[in-house]
Amino acid sequence: MRIAVVFDTPNDGWEDEEFKREIAAEVDEAEYEVAEALMVQGHEVRMVGVHDDLHHLFVRLAEFEPDLVFNCAEGFHERSSLDYVFPALLEAERYRYTGSPPIALLTTRNKSMCKKILAWHGVKVPHFVTYRRTDEVTDAPDLAFPLFVKPLQEDASEGIAQASVVQDLEGLKERVQFIHESFNQPAIAEEFVEGRELYVSVLGNGEKLQILPIIEMVFDKEKTRAEERIATKAAKWDVPYRERKGIKNVFARPLSQTARERIDEACRTAFRALWLRDYARVDVRLTPDDEPYVIEVNANPFISFGHDTANAAEKAGMDYYAFIERIVQEALARYEPHA
Repeated sequence: MRIAVVFDTPNDGWEDEEFKREIAAEVDEAEYEVAEALMVQGHEVRMVGVHDDLHHLFVRLAEFEPDLVFNCAEGFHERSSLDYVFPALLEAERYRYTGSPPIALLTTRNKSMCKKILAWHGVKVPHFVTYRRTDEVTDAPDLAFPLFVKPLQEDASEGIAQASVVQDLEGLKERVQFIHESFNQPAIAEEFVEGRELYVSVLGNGEKLQILPIIEMVFDKEKTRAEERIATKAAKWDVPYRERKGIKNVFARPLSQTARERIDEACRTAFRALWLRDYARVDVRLTPDDEPYVIEVNANPFISFGHDTANAAEKAGMDYYAFIERIVQEALARYEPHA
């Protein structure tokens, strides 16, 4: 079938042929890997990269008339918070596309809104408080320190560092002010949940959800102090730092049957409650007494080859080509009359 791969790009003015040359050169970007996988599966693929001209998107899609759009967009105008723009426009123009709808992207990006919905559905989340840009921290909130302070609407651990864990009111004031000034957005302060850092990828729709093998971020206890064992931006993305601190993402160490059942139920509930579609990732902290707390939900997770979600799919029996094809088929099934 004809599939358009739509994505945001810094390469202004590039067309399909330029992007496909990047595929041939084995450039490590998710959109190139997705497009290659689709071509290997026999689909006719057109790559549509958008820099800052949305009219270009409409023109290229109208020319190609795709049967499906594979949405790889992660933002617009270099702002990840605008990732919802692409599915919104695709819906407005009645294109079939992969992934979650705008409401899911907007809801999960707002950590406060996401946690309120999850709590209403009985999913355990940390207690929290938010501070608007105009708010000042004057009193300690009715929460148990230490608190974890981060931007309300960032992803990929932006704004998260060792200083994000605060022990008292003064530390809270300083970190909230830092978030306000550095990210120009509200801050959220939530009770710090001690436990294992787990990443749970989910595939499917409706009642037919598949929980993929769980990934765990592990820390070398001889190279890190207890307070360092959090998923900061450096811990996730800085390769030299990860090597220096002995940080690895591996398939989860043994989990009790109780923990697995609770994680399964929490992730299935979250997926449905937040209007997620086709694929998503749920970030969980598992306490020593096997209680899973949902920390964040990513409606548009990184699906590049060799990264957590793709690795989990491979562990479940899908090579990368089969994983991308599975997303295509999940999306198409939603548009069938009986879906």
